[in-house]
Amino acid sequence: MSTTLEATSIAQSVEELNNMVLQGQILDAFDKFYGPNAVMADNFNEDRVGFDTCRQFEVDFVNNLTAFRGAEVQEVRIDEDAGLAFVKWHFDYSHKEWGDMDYVQVAVQRWEDGKIVHERFLYGY
Repeated sequence: MSTTLEATSIAQSVEELNNMVLQGQILDAFDKFYGPNAVMADNFNEDRVGFDTCRQFEVDFVNNLTAFRGAEVQEVRIDEDAGLAFVKWHFDYSHKEWGDMDYVQVAVQRWEDGKIVHERFLYGY
C-alpha cells in the first residue's frame, strides 16, 4: 500500500471514529478502531495495556456519566508518514466520580493496520 493510500485510510478512520464518538457510539467505536494490544494513557499516568483493559476503562467511563452536555472536535492533524493522528476535543459532562468536567483534550493516536495501537490523552495543560 502506498503512503498516500495509508494516510487517506488513517484520515478516513479518524473521521469515522470521531463521528461515532459525537453520536454517542463510544463503545462501538472502540470495538471497531482499537487493536488487540492497544495501550492507552491519560497525561503521563500509568498505561492501560490490552484491548480488554482499555475497553473496560471506557465502559466504566460511559457507565459513570450522569450528564453529557457536549463534545466538539476542534482540530485534527494527521502525520501521514508516522501513522499518527492528533485530535483536539472539547468535552463538557458530569461524571459520578470526577464531578463536572469542561476541558480541552488532545488525543495522540498511533495507527497500525487500520487500528489504534497507542493513544495518549493530554489535558489540563
